[in-house]
Amino acid sequence: MTEFRRRHLLAGGAALLAPLPIARAQQAAPVRIGVLADFSGPYRDTSGPTALACARQAAEDLGLAARGITVEFVQGDHQNKPDVALALARRWIDQDGVDMICEVNNSAIALAVAGLVQEKNKVQVNTGALSAALTGERCSPNTVHWTADTYMLAKTVGSATVRNGGDSWFFITADYAFGHQMEKDLTRFIQAAGGKVAGSARFPFPGTTDFASFILQAAASRAKVVGLLMAGADMVNCIKQVQEFGLSRRGVKVAGTPMFVTDIHALGLETAQGLLLAEAFYWDLNDRTRAFLNRVKPKVPNNWPNQEQAGTYSGVLHYLKAVADLGLPAAKASGAEVVRRMQAMPTDDDCFGPGTLRADGRKIHPSYLFEVKAPGESRGAWDYYNLRGTLAAEEAFRPLKEGGCPLV
Repeated sequence: MTEFRRRHLLAGGAALLAPLPIARAQQAAPVRIGVLADFSGPYRDTSGPTALACARQAAEDLGLAARGITVEFVQGDHQNKPDVALALARRWIDQDGVDMICEVNNSAIALAVAGLVQEKNKVQVNTGALSAALTGERCSPNTVHWTADTYMLAKTVGSATVRNGGDSWFFITADYAFGHQMEKDLTRFIQAAGGKVAGSARFPFPGTTDFASFILQAAASRAKVVGLLMAGADMVNCIKQVQEFGLSRRGVKVAGTPMFVTDIHALGLETAQGLLLAEAFYWDLNDRTRAFLNRVKPKVPNNWPNQEQAGTYSGVLHYLKAVADLGLPAAKASGAEVVRRMQAMPTDDDCFGPGTLRADGRKIHPSYLFEVKAPGESRGAWDYYNLRGTLAAEEAFRPLKEGGCPLV
């Protein structure tokens, strides 16, 4: 397990607004943020170092030094093991004074950490895990769910694919909480649109690299669409193997849920062209997203941010705004109070634009349906998407009354 602590003193232009001795005098109780992510496993490029860079970019952009607030970051590799992650998170809180844990790109780990931060009255700004249970029956006054979830991805991809003729599906599913929830949500939207699910196969996670037996099951089902319910290196490997088996030549469509721009980069346009996928962020979407990329790109020149990593930026930014608004002593005393302040403040940043944070902890914003470009359409590095559709924030996410969150 890789772990280190690095102090991130916020200076920049904001530091010019206050005398340096005052800022130093108030730095005795820094805000400590733990970035709990996959730094060495199959989701490293999807999460990992780029997520950490985006978290630091949020602190840098906000510039809290003039208000006497110092931000420190702790990095931890959860190894996709809930017991490892929970032990690390507990040590961060009990021994290292961590106030907020973010990223957490594994649903089983995120659900476990949600219980821990509620017990300790700290905060989880979940920007990586996708289980909609985090804002449903397992919601918490100390956890907020940023970026995307299984409901959003399933509704955006599943419904649109059925409308375009892909009315029978076979799932190849990662066998953990995220995969199970995604399968459940996709089934709902496929059936609601008039489609059917012909079958599914679950593969052991982590550790699976050979998907041949699962792909053969999918081919035997004669489904029109194979839904790959996985992420990161698993998604990349599985798509390559699907292509080797020639499913696309038989007219079978492949839908990646979730898929990220980082996955398309790993696959290459020759392999990925024509795939439909949903993301809530794309670097070339508008002037604000391009401005964000230009600030963070020097830190991540070879792995540009996807929606999950942009969500880490956005979530950390809003958390720090709430800490500053509430006041540092009160913020460190009660994570639940910080979350309430986050919910009371409108969200707005260069990655997602204006948005809101609901009472169930769900942050809502638009969702986009993208189609991967053919090689000849791309204008240069990381120019991979054509925008094919947009779901408004209120439509993209599960209605508040349907989630079963006891806080509502």
